[in-house]
Parts: sequence; structure tokens; C-alpha cells
Amino acid sequence: MRTALLQSSGRPGSTAENLKVLDEAAGRAAAAGAGLLVAPEMFLTGYAIGDDIARLAEPADGDATDTIAEIASRHGLAVAYGYPERSGDAVFNSAQLISAEGTRLANYRKTHLFGCFERDHFTAGEQPVVQADLDGLRVGLMICYDVEFPENVRAHALAGTDLLLVPTAQMHPFQFVAESLVPVRAFENQMYVAYVNRVGQEGEFEFVGLSTLAGPDGFARTRAGRGEELVLAEVDAAFLNASREANPYLKDRRPGLYGSLV
Repeated sequence: MRTALLQSSGRPGSTAENLKVLDEAAGRAAAAGAGLLVAPEMFLTGYAIGDDIARLAEPADGDATDTIAEIASRHGLAVAYGYPERSGDAVFNSAQLISAEGTRLANYRKTHLFGCFERDHFTAGEQPVVQADLDGLRVGLMICYDVEFPENVRAHALAGTDLLLVPTAQMHPFQFVAESLVPVRAFENQMYVAYVNRVGQEGEFEFVGLSTLAGPDGFARTRAGRGEELVLAEVDAAFLNASREANPYLKDRRPGLYGSLV
């Protein structure tokens, strides 16, 4: 499945403008043969927007979701995106996957909140593994800081995730996560990992770009630079199956020795 990574910060503070950016990117991705478009963390509204996070938050089935479902079905590709999710009095840092037919497939709430900013504005999610089936692949969702916890990604590996989507707001000086950690996570867990970042200065944060799709061999299939960019790469199920046969990591685990980890 050809997968498109939309590296962009959109227009922070404007849901309407970000939907336009997503629509335009979906058109370009579909024209390039993509079956899936992945946008960054909090793409729908912007990340560093302070109290506007709560004001712009929507339910998982809100008006913006309906618009994205229409975008997905009109362009004929699935769309994953980050957004602030309103559920009662709580606001979650969430990511949602919409099918090419416009159906809501999966919704994930970030489980590991990063820093005071996120802990001040969001409630942490409690479900570490959220998956959906898409074009013969088992697709998992995670957000930014979550991927830096090896237990999180290993849980996805044990649950059979083939492609892990990680909408991200990765900031300076932690670019080594995109450059080094993400390919290692893909290798040690035998999966593809799509890590899709914001770019540029936003409030107090400087987002570093470097979005990547890493394969189960630990090599990047594509890597963006530091600016606004749409990059594409293939997720190859046959290569993934062959890699899993050759790599012994998951088969050689000894869970009985790991009780002290929890």
C-alpha cells in the first residue's frame, strides 16, 4: 500500500483552513497512487494554541470528522490525522483513521503525555493498542511520545500490527527520535512505522520535520526534510512477511523473565 506522509503544521488555530490543506494533500496523494494519507499530531487545529485546544475540541464523530470522511471518499484513500477530542468534560490528544469509503475505523487517545503543556491541556488515554484492518494490513495508531516507550510498540507487535501510524509533534532538540529511534522500533518489532511530524516554529516549540516511513529492516523508505512536504513510500506486505520469517526477535522472547519490568 502506497502511503503518503503529510509533513505540515497547517494553519494553527483554524480548523477550516486545516481541512483545506488536508483536502489538497489528499488530492495530490491520490494522484500519486496512495491508498493512505497520514497527517501529524493535532493537525486539525494546531498544537501550540493554548486554551483554543479546549475551544476547538470536537467529539470523535464531530463535524470535522464528517468533512474528513467526505475528503477520504471523494479522493478514494484512507486518512489518519491528529486532533483534540472532546468527550464530556475531558479533552484527549487523539488520532483517528478514516477509510477510503468514509467510515471511521479507529480512534486512539494518547497514553503518554509529554511535558507540562500536554498535561495541562489533555487527559491521558488508557488503551495502549488500537488497531484496524486496512487493505489487508493490520494498522495501529499511536501518537508522538508514545513511540518512545518500547513497551508500547512491543504491545502492538504482539497484537499483530503490520503498520504503525504515529502522528507526531516532534520538537528540537529531540530529532534523534525520527532519525534513529523510529527505524530501530520498526526493526525490533518487525513492522512498518509511519512517523509524521509538524514543521517550523509554533508558539514556544520548534518542530523539526524529518517525517519517515521505516521498514522492518530498520531502513527508512522515505524521509522528509525540515519544511512543508508530502512524501510517499510503499508498505510491502510480502517483504514484511519475509522479514518476520528471517528475524528471530519475537520468536526468541522469554516473557517469563520479564516480570520485573512491570
